[in-house]
Amino acid sequence: MPAPLEGTLGHRLRRARRERKATLKEVAERAGCSESVLSKLENNKAQVSLNLLRRVCNAVDLTMGELFAPGDGANSVVIHVGQREVVQLNPSSSGQKSVLECLIPRDTSSTLQGNIHVMSPGCGSEGMVTHEGEEVGYVICGKIELTVGDRIYQASEGDSFYFRSEVPHGYRNVGNTEARIIFINSPPTF
Repeated sequence: MPAPLEGTLGHRLRRARRERKATLKEVAERAGCSESVLSKLENNKAQVSLNLLRRVCNAVDLTMGELFAPGDGANSVVIHVGQREVVQLNPSSSGQKSVLECLIPRDTSSTLQGNIHVMSPGCGSEGMVTHEGEEVGYVICGKIELTVGDRIYQASEGDSFYFRSEVPHGYRNVGNTEARIIFINSPPTF
């Protein structure tokens, strides 16, 4: 598995906050978290849920795509296994993991975003999210529960799904094995 994206996430969040002349307290209040959590995030000493990361980005007027934009590799056509950016989410002392493997280089000119979300049993989106656009997904392996609006769906290996992203949605691995799901979003949201 590729090495996680380290060092850049916290640095980019801190830079965005400072460019907006916002204090830790102001951003933490807007994001609905503590100053301590935000400070740890900026210092790369904490891993957080995708939902909290999205709220922090919103609080500093930064898109998730901008947060994960690559340096020099944005012009690559082929991204080989082991070279994809990896973002670790929802850390757990029990050994559970939830990571995003970036399929499309983070480039602000792109109209697509693609990730493979790899989740241990029980891991998921940590609640419902909404954002602009539309999403399509494909379950590579495992079994997930997908909630879109007030409906709950079961999806397993080989199943695909599509929905408007403005509808509240969330998902979690309800199987006994790791789940791997390809998510494609337009426009990029994280």
